[in-house]
Amino acid sequence: MIQHQTFLNVADNSGAKELMCIRIIGTGNHQYAHIGDVVVAVIKEAAPDMPVERSEIIRAVIVRTCKELKRANGMIIRYDDNAAVIIDQEKNPKGTRIFGAIAKELRQFNLTKIVSLASEVL
Repeated sequence: MIQHQTFLNVADNSGAKELMCIRIIGTGNHQYAHIGDVVVAVIKEAAPDMPVERSEIIRAVIVRTCKELKRANGMIIRYDDNAAVIIDQEKNPKGTRIFGAIAKELRQFNLTKIVSLASEVL
């Protein structure tokens, strides 16, 4: 579960390393974001000489959470970290590679470009 002020790792090669969630998009008045939700975040740490900068406000999709995800068949999936992928307004990823495993539930949210770039889909 991701809420306001939560720090997230970046799972792509866009240049950002760490994000902080400041708003959850499209959930009405919900307090938490889960896998597949879009959040507004600020970049807290970034690599030098990259297109994104520190303190830039961006949109990101949550791809991993420490809180477990329960599937319809009873399987429970839990990751070691909270991670997100930076996207643009059309929900296309800014990076060209996705690091780490992501959940296959992202296909249901029309995020197939992120799923196709990922090295491992669980």
